[in-house]
Amino acid sequence: MRIDILTIFPEMFEAPLSGSIIGKARERGLVEINIHNIRDFAVDKNKVTDDYPFGGGVGMIMKPEPIFAATEHVLKETGGGPSRIILMTPQGQTLNQDMVRRLAKEESIIIICGRYEGIDERCREGLVTDEISIGDYVLTGGELPAMVLVDAVTRFVPGVLSEDALISESFQGGLLDYPQYTRPREFRGMGVPCVLVSGDHEKIRLWRRKQALARTLKRRPDLLSRASLSCEDLRLLDDIKREQLADLTREDPENEYD
Repeated sequence: MRIDILTIFPEMFEAPLSGSIIGKARERGLVEINIHNIRDFAVDKNKVTDDYPFGGGVGMIMKPEPIFAATEHVLKETGGGPSRIILMTPQGQTLNQDMVRRLAKEESIIIICGRYEGIDERCREGLVTDEISIGDYVLTGGELPAMVLVDAVTRFVPGVLSEDALISESFQGGLLDYPQYTRPREFRGMGVPCVLVSGDHEKIRLWRRKQALARTLKRRPDLLSRASLSCEDLRLLDDIKREQLADLTREDPENEYD
């Protein structure tokens, strides 16, 4: 997979894209990541990439010429084949695991990092195929969101991680992950659930699934309506809800039948 990132701050990407899983994936040739300085494609001698907005207003707008030129340069390098051209913007669709999986199947993606008050609208109209946000908040630029997107997508490129590692993650199958423990077995008065050291693989599987359902119900109940739940899951959910009701009753017995 090839990923090209267009930015006016290329130095921000050096360390994040050189270490850990991304760095290893690049070394193994599983992912090619190229950083392009938009200033290199500016049309004036001062390499200006922003200007005042027509109609007035606060802040500066990134000019269309350098962004178009940088994108077209990348497309020429890749042979002009199919490529998703992504703008990182708080106005975009919120990034989720399904989106990540789809993007990981692409041969090539181009990521545009906006700055200041945004980019000239003609870049959206004439270049951008996807607008992606990492949340309902505003950052100083698209560089950090681009790093998040690259990290998330790279993990799903075939060969980067094992299938077992991906299957057991949060949001796989629509649920949050179950609690995880490691040595020591006792730490500051807190122990590991006995079932995890029982050696009974079926009990461990059921415990983990129930914990994943319980955690999702508590923290992200919206996910349950979209998750693919089996008959076993539905039975476990019924158990969880009964246990939660029993806990509430014990805490406040006067409200048992209110």
